[in-house]
Amino acid sequence: MRNGPIQLSDHFSYRRLLRFTLPTIGMMVFTSLYGLVDGFFVSNYAGKTAFAAVNFAWPFLGMLGVVGFMFGSGGNAIVSRLLGQRHPEKAREVFSMLVWLALGIGVVMALPGWFFLRPIMLWLGASEEILPQCVLYGRIILLALPATLLQYEFQTFLSTAEKPQLGFQFTFAAGMTNMLLDALFIGIFKWGVAGAALATALGQCVGGIGPLLYFWRPNTSLLRLTRFLFDGKALLETCINGSSELLSSISMSVISMLYNFQLMRYIGENGVAAYGTLMYVCFIFVAWFVGYCVGVSPLIGYHYGAENRVELKSLFRKSLLLISLFSVLMTAFAELSAGVLSDLYVGYDPQLRALTLRAFRVCSLSFLISGFNIFGSSLFTALGNGPVSAAISFFRTLVCEVAAVLILPLLLGIEGIWLSVLVAEAVALLLTLFFVVLYRNRYGYC
Repeated sequence: MRNGPIQLSDHFSYRRLLRFTLPTIGMMVFTSLYGLVDGFFVSNYAGKTAFAAVNFAWPFLGMLGVVGFMFGSGGNAIVSRLLGQRHPEKAREVFSMLVWLALGIGVVMALPGWFFLRPIMLWLGASEEILPQCVLYGRIILLALPATLLQYEFQTFLSTAEKPQLGFQFTFAAGMTNMLLDALFIGIFKWGVAGAALATALGQCVGGIGPLLYFWRPNTSLLRLTRFLFDGKALLETCINGSSELLSSISMSVISMLYNFQLMRYIGENGVAAYGTLMYVCFIFVAWFVGYCVGVSPLIGYHYGAENRVELKSLFRKSLLLISLFSVLMTAFAELSAGVLSDLYVGYDPQLRALTLRAFRVCSLSFLISGFNIFGSSLFTALGNGPVSAAISFFRTLVCEVAAVLILPLLLGIEGIWLSVLVAEAVALLLTLFFVVLYRNRYGYC
């Protein structure tokens, strides 16, 4: 049993828990990694202006993918609970509804996004120098938006289907497609931001359409696409449960836009380029926490639905210990590798390199805290308490970080911008702890 196939109903030792969650951790890390490669090729082969343009456009484009995150995380809580309650057919119907809705919404959003992209970039503060490249990059990315939403959604549902390894395989295929095409389109063909966008779009098609074909055909997982009747109640519950991920994704995009605005104001193009490097690199470290939470969420939802409080407590305790370990390791590695990572992106510009290195050393301290906030929000999503999960995400991002990035620069200048994320995470941790203690008896996780 120890080395056999892992099922949601199992008891999870540390070893078994890591076996189940490592594929989703790898999936998220690899997703971040091919974003890192995107940035490397654009910065080193197309120049820092193109790099700034991509980083300026990406927050808005990323915000359009929030439906996939919301349906994936919010729907996962429902589907895993239904599986725990022994209602597999209903679980498949809800799953199928959410998949086809995400695909349709992606098509609907892509069209107006194409036409309004230029005025949106202008409204966000794009300079005349980077505007054309922002628009070119964004319009190509929008062509793959339906597949992007599916990719984000399936990253969660493949774990719920007891196929986390398959999720990693699809992500690996998508990432390799992106990276190889980056080298071809940017490094060899010299297509610049157009090549970066095309490589990303085709990679997202692999990550979104591949799982769609898998679930469309008969398979050995707990889930498959089947006929369904529209269930407004399940959709509403999905949206409420997934509201924290919706808010978190929107907030990250809004905050990135705000950072770009502040950096253009205080430093200019160099500031946006430095922040772009910071985003690419930090996503890899944060991906460990996100990947673990995505992996453990269906287990929490299943055992909560099955009313197995003993296993629920065990998962909660083990998760806190593992996140503590990840936090220390991520922070130590980030501090030690800051110079190498800065050189990788902007080593060709000494002034930009020094700016990037300082920003990374300050921001990486937030890894000591952020994992607990991410897990707290994910915990309540898995338990079906969307409002509490959303409150943690909203307070952590749209309240704390927005306030920090607006106020701290007035007091500390550019240093205040880099300190914003650390201060925001520390303040948000207080709210996370408050909710964890408040609801411990209701849900029985500790």
